Amino acid sequence: MRTVPSILHIDMDAFFAAVEQRHKPSLRGKPVVVGGVGLRGVVSTASYEARAFGVGSAMPTALARRRCPNAAYLFPRFGAYHEISQVVMGVLREFSALVEPVSMDEAFIDLDAMEQGPPRGEDEVRAHARRLSELVRERTGLTASVGAGTSKLVAKVASDAEKPHGCVVVPAGNEQQWLDPLPVRKLWGVGPATADRLHTMGAATVGELRALSEQELVSLLGHAWGGQLYRLSRGLDERTVSADRETKSVSVEDTYPHDLMDLYSIRGAVTELAERVVRRLREGGHTGRTVTVKARGHDFTTVTRSETLAGPTDDVRLLLPAALRLVDGAAAAATGQMRGIRLLGVGISGLAEYAQGDLIAELEGLAEQADAASDEDDAEAAEAAEVPAVTLYGPVPEAPEARRWLAGQDVRHAQWGPGWVQGAGLGRVTIRLEGPDTAPGRVKTLDVADPELEPVDSAEVARAALPGGPWESGPADG
Repeated sequence: MRTVPSILHIDMDAFFAAVEQRHKPSLRGKPVVVGGVGLRGVVSTASYEARAFGVGSAMPTALARRRCPNAAYLFPRFGAYHEISQVVMGVLREFSALVEPVSMDEAFIDLDAMEQGPPRGEDEVRAHARRLSELVRERTGLTASVGAGTSKLVAKVASDAEKPHGCVVVPAGNEQQWLDPLPVRKLWGVGPATADRLHTMGAATVGELRALSEQELVSLLGHAWGGQLYRLSRGLDERTVSADRETKSVSVEDTYPHDLMDLYSIRGAVTELAERVVRRLREGGHTGRTVTVKARGHDFTTVTRSETLAGPTDDVRLLLPAALRLVDGAAAAATGQMRGIRLLGVGISGLAEYAQGDLIAELEGLAEQADAASDEDDAEAAEAAEVPAVTLYGPVPEAPEARRWLAGQDVRHAQWGPGWVQGAGLGRVTIRLEGPDTAPGRVKTLDVADPELEPVDSAEVARAALPGGPWESGPADG
């Protein structure tokens, strides 16, 4: 056990929602919910203004809308979040060589690996934690909460104790006294179902949980989890901060507002999911080898199928054919079980940091076949290549009138300047003309096929919005 609480856990406050409020001045101080915006969607992050109405992460969007109907419901902009996450992780690495990212918005830092040497006491740790929090705010315009302890468990629980923008240091030797009054849900890995089972045994707090024997917990939760929880309730966590933490898989999934009833719609949805997975692979500098597709019916029956490629790749032209084959099989397996598909997911595992040469050669061969078929303008030749055009070049571009504008999406209009989509429907799209460093902007409603309206990369907006970065505001009289 360390004698100084030199492990820090930093957790960005309501990260996705905070980024949206930072980039959209009209939403500052107002409830914002990020996630699936349809009635079957799930909340990813809610701003603190939305949380005051009882909206929280993992909540069905339909319930969130009932609790907070006037919130702004936005699709995630992962490009923007990733861009800001890179800045945050860069700040952490200025403090210590040992930084373990857990997700885009949280990480552990081991101060014992600081260049100037480990901190000598609790006061020095607190000074480092506060300086770290302030640097993140200066570099991103966003707040973070920091917890410090002698273990990863205590540091993580501490970072959640005084949100938002909190700084909690648990002194060495006081871990048990600090943990005991907390609800069992505060312990790492204890969700609602486990908490309910513990409550039946009279364990609502960590202290009450600690009164249970290891045998009782093992009989209730199984050997692995029961034994782990027994140790966690005593603050026992020997895991070290590791800068080499591996990402084991990358996956995305969507729940659709209406069941997908035909194979054409299902394959189109899988195409879009596969392209998103590839973008995330490349953002993380990874390649993947095993493709998995998940399909869930209206009655929550779930079918999964996997296929392993010859080697790792990050090219959609190789990953997509596998995903399409898998979803065809999943749909066939679901015959008689599902009358429609409400959720689809695509994932890649077996990650590496390189693409195998034989797959690149295979890709080049497929491209040559497709080029030959295209040059001849012959449908039979394209079919003989056994690679549908969609698997090589992505989905066929939609006609301008069919363009899909998503709530929260960054856009730019040739006449009115930059802004973001407030909503779309019935052939119209409403945009708000504002940016991170402008005053709250005015609203314009346009035709969805307006040729002067173009999407903007959210990462570009995030880079320009960083403190000191350029932001191109629209015409003042637009």
